[in-house]
Amino acid sequence: MVLTLTDLNVVDAPCCPPIAQDRIPAETAAVLAPAFKALGDPVRLQLMSMIASADGGEICVCDLTPAFDLSGPTISHHLRTLREAGLVSADRRGTWVYYRARPGIMRRLAALLTVTDPA
Repeated sequence: MVLTLTDLNVVDAPCCPPIAQDRIPAETAAVLAPAFKALGDPVRLQLMSMIASADGGEICVCDLTPAFDLSGPTISHHLRTLREAGLVSADRRGTWVYYRARPGIMRRLAALLTVTDPA
């Protein structure tokens, strides 16, 4: 059986203990790895930051593209990668697409990377 982000119930509880606390199960690692891989590109990391910090929780592709010295198709490729990794959702309105961060997966990734100082 292949797990997906939906199977991990991304919206609710953390998927697993932080990696500094316990070993992550192989199945969970396989599901979350594409999100980390997508964020491993500087342009995608900047796009994710712009989307996650957008006023009103969403941003139009028309506001994202001019922020980079890249072609529209290149920006579209990066946005598709973020979408396929489950990090953002998209909504077409007329000729424009609006992007929103998916807070559930963002919380999962953050919880997985949480490190506490030993007491």
